[in-house]
Amino acid sequence: MAETVQLFATCLLDTLYPDVGDSVVRILNRCGAKVEFPPGQTCCGQPAYNAGMRMQARKMAEHTIRVFEPTPGPVVVPSGSCAAMIRYSYLELFAGDELWLPRARRLAERTVELTEYLVDMQGMTDFNAHFPGKITYHSSCHLLRELKVDRQPRLLLQAVQDAELIELAGTQECCGFGGVFSVEHPEISAAMLERKIENIVASGADVVISCDAGCITHINGGLHRRGLPPRAIHIAQLIDGLPTQQA
Repeated sequence: MAETVQLFATCLLDTLYPDVGDSVVRILNRCGAKVEFPPGQTCCGQPAYNAGMRMQARKMAEHTIRVFEPTPGPVVVPSGSCAAMIRYSYLELFAGDELWLPRARRLAERTVELTEYLVDMQGMTDFNAHFPGKITYHSSCHLLRELKVDRQPRLLLQAVQDAELIELAGTQECCGFGGVFSVEHPEISAAMLERKIENIVASGADVVISCDAGCITHINGGLHRRGLPPRAIHIAQLIDGLPTQQA
């Protein structure tokens, strides 16, 4: 019997990149998973949490917990930052709360980032994806630092046929997005983005892969403003085969 998983789509994917969400569903289906999408889901609360608005973040966290509590199976999140919010920051938000902390912990224990689910839970790295070009990988902050996920996306990228995987200089350095950070500190954010773009251009890659839509949006904005040809895409699109189709 197929395993049932719950897709937490995230705000940016739902609003800006619904095609990435479609790729995620197709990939999960190819793993043999039955994908459900609880319609009541909304923001996980991370922007408010990072801005220090803990009361507002807590309300959104409570809503997210209520939405997913009645559902079965793992909660798969195609975003390192949102997965980290649910797995770690929810526990901080509800620390000492005898009612909500156990509920937050149960959701945290079910929550898994997409590449973790594919590689660690399903044991799959090769999706028969093809990309005839050069690719490089940007290690997004929450995915690498909070979730400690680095091996999994790299294994998926190494399995892409015809692709030349090039190590990105400073891959572990922040692209400068950081949600509200880029709004509150635009000059610093711009300088960080400039360094990231210079490293992408120096790599010679046709596409830069990330597991977070925020990084993709920020990096593509910088590339577009400078009229540079590389583009950033979500890892789900690459292993789903879409970049080859769109080239």
